[in-house]
Amino acid sequence: MKKFIQIAFILLISFSVQAQDKKAKSLLDQVTAKVKSYNNIVIDFKYSLNNAKENINQDSKGNVTLKGSQYVLNFMGITKIYDGKKTYTIIPEDEEINISTVNEKDDSAITPSKMLTFFNSGYKYSMNILQNVRGRKIQYIKLIPTDPKDQRKEILLGIDVQTKHIYNLIETGKKGTKTTLTVNSFKTNQPLSKNQFTFVANKYPNYYINKLD
Repeated sequence: MKKFIQIAFILLISFSVQAQDKKAKSLLDQVTAKVKSYNNIVIDFKYSLNNAKENINQDSKGNVTLKGSQYVLNFMGITKIYDGKKTYTIIPEDEEINISTVNEKDDSAITPSKMLTFFNSGYKYSMNILQNVRGRKIQYIKLIPTDPKDQRKEILLGIDVQTKHIYNLIETGKKGTKTTLTVNSFKTNQPLSKNQFTFVANKYPNYYINKLD
């Protein structure tokens, strides 16, 4: 009888986890569908890096404009432009521009254009806590990387239940480093310049241009 109760308990837990996974998958699918429904997305964000052992606490702000695979990212004084073929990394401090080709089909390449849908492959996921953040219901989903070589222990992805937009992302490394990306503003279908994702070399007359490939 004791064995039967143990087996029944294990089965109940198993069914509960499967149900949670289905809920998590459904919510992630809704987030992906919402992202793909927009012509473009403009995000202002805050990025925090913390490691208690190393006594590291860093906060930075940035913004990114996304349209399909194209993007313009401004972060930590550096601008990155991806026009669909090449990435242009503009570093004003060094008066240098690095130009490289990015394979957008490479799943291991982390790019801003994937930041809102990165979770679709390479992770196990389950529902986590539901929090009330200034009147907004934020549902967290726990993501565990399936690659054992991945240096990240887990990721908590916070999703606004009403809008289906990503609110924040909390990443915990295996060595104790925690990084948090919080979306401060999320604007969609904005009027963009025709040259929004075009690199214009004559804007940087004194810069050294380094072609990496």
